[in-house]
Amino acid sequence: MRWNKRFDGTRDSLRDRSHRPINPHPNAHTEKELKWINDLHRRNPHISICEMYGKLRSQKGYSRHPGSLYRIYKALGFSSKAPSTKKKRKPQKYYTPESLGIKWQMDVKYVPKACYVGEMPDKFYQYTMIDEASRERFIYPYLEQSSYSTIDFVKRAIAYFGYKPQIIQTDNGVE
Repeated sequence: MRWNKRFDGTRDSLRDRSHRPINPHPNAHTEKELKWINDLHRRNPHISICEMYGKLRSQKGYSRHPGSLYRIYKALGFSSKAPSTKKKRKPQKYYTPESLGIKWQMDVKYVPKACYVGEMPDKFYQYTMIDEASRERFIYPYLEQSSYSTIDFVKRAIAYFGYKPQIIQTDNGVE
């Protein structure tokens, strides 16, 4: 119906026009309120939205919802986030030894029953030792996770690799 009223016999009359409203919404921020927000931000560029809302309410009689202020704040291109004072983390290079026997990594994991092959009623702990330089590993199962098992495992690992390491790294576990 609207197209029929608009048609005057030319193609240009049927061309799509802007859908933007001609008049602003009656509840939109007024020019006066926008000036208050701009002025307050210009004088205090690092002010938070909560502080701005409080100042506008107490000093200017601003009566809108804080969410409306946030929307306008973003639309005007202001950032609501203060710049971080936290220092950036600098990643440290991980030291991997070039020769054998300098550093081993040791770990202990509980082996879940879903990983068992056959019928085994007991629970197992898998002790793993990895040489950092060669990435060669030694694995041995134990029925308990104790200091006795750990010492026995380290002795078996030394016998397997054929040398003692300078450092054994663990992951802060009980081993």
